[in-house]
Amino acid sequence: MRGLAVAASLVAISAGFAIAKDMTMNSQTHEYTGLWVTGDGHIRHQLLPNGRYVEARGTREKAYQGRYLVTGHHIDYWDDTGFTADGEFIEDVLHHAGMVLRRRK
Repeated sequence: MRGLAVAASLVAISAGFAIAKDMTMNSQTHEYTGLWVTGDGHIRHQLLPNGRYVEARGTREKAYQGRYLVTGHHIDYWDDTGFTADGEFIEDVLHHAGMVLRRRK
């Protein structure tokens, strides 16, 4: 019985990994793709149409990168280094981790 429980857990973990991997390879259709920037220009989030993001900080153009998922007006981030974050789009402004980012055209 214990062996079956372990095997079932491994299948569930593998399935979760496959779903997460699949999300990073599929394009997302939403209105928030593009560049989002803090007022001082220090933080810049590039939301790519393939479900990946690149965050620049100051002179570090690729300070953080990972995948993201937009659901309605909510965004979840999964950084490649392992941390997670989220934010909300309110009236074409991204509120994320105490920061306010506006779309740069």
